[in-house]
Amino acid sequence: MAAAGWHPERVTPTDQAATDPTATDQVPRRRSIVSFVHRGGRMTVGQDRAWERSWPALGKQVPDLPPGPLDAVSWFGREAPLLLEIGSGMGETTSLLAQAEPGTNYLAVDVFQPGLAQLILRVEAMGLTNLRMLRGDAVELLSEHIAPGALAGARIYFPDPWPKKKHHKRRLVQPDFVALLASRLVPGGTLHLATDWEHYAEQMLEVLSGEPLLRNRYDGWAPRPDWRPVTKFESRAREEGRISRDLIFERVND
Repeated sequence: MAAAGWHPERVTPTDQAATDPTATDQVPRRRSIVSFVHRGGRMTVGQDRAWERSWPALGKQVPDLPPGPLDAVSWFGREAPLLLEIGSGMGETTSLLAQAEPGTNYLAVDVFQPGLAQLILRVEAMGLTNLRMLRGDAVELLSEHIAPGALAGARIYFPDPWPKKKHHKRRLVQPDFVALLASRLVPGGTLHLATDWEHYAEQMLEVLSGEPLLRNRYDGWAPRPDWRPVTKFESRAREEGRISRDLIFERVND
């Protein structure tokens, strides 16, 4: 989940032409957004051991899921509000959020194996019991394995901004994706986004405001929640003079 501009906490959309070296302008291809760009990366010895030790209990591969909705109740061993974070990166923010919300079944999806393995190490060290991981495309997960109205909330923090104008079509937050994600929220469920790129923030606000199933909880940007940990990317943005912006929308009744 490697591409220029990728970093561990960012979720990167792409299309087939961006990942298929055989694609040319002369060969028409269907473009579709996915939630990642494949990237390499070797695991450390500790990450590899954690993966072997705990992935079978804590994680699943999205392509290997059985057809139909994910049985979160059986997997978590309890009924609780299900919250999805798209793009868990190296897991520092994800683990802290899960720790702060023990009453939530916290589900993280990413494709970067070393990052998920590092998250396993954090889960083990913190003794978390309410966090599970999925490796694969969030679009496939939402489309095929998350039932409508199943999510109490969804979070996307600092997705890849694809800052060049010609690459804006690769951004994850697009109308079709937001419509899909909104349909998976329970009425009153929240969609929380954050970015440190001004233009992307404006695009996010426009896209979310245009989705009929969503309503902005605030008049424009949301106040930065104290409970959202400051990531290293947000700290870097501050040093570089970029302002991070939050958006919190909620699902309305049909």
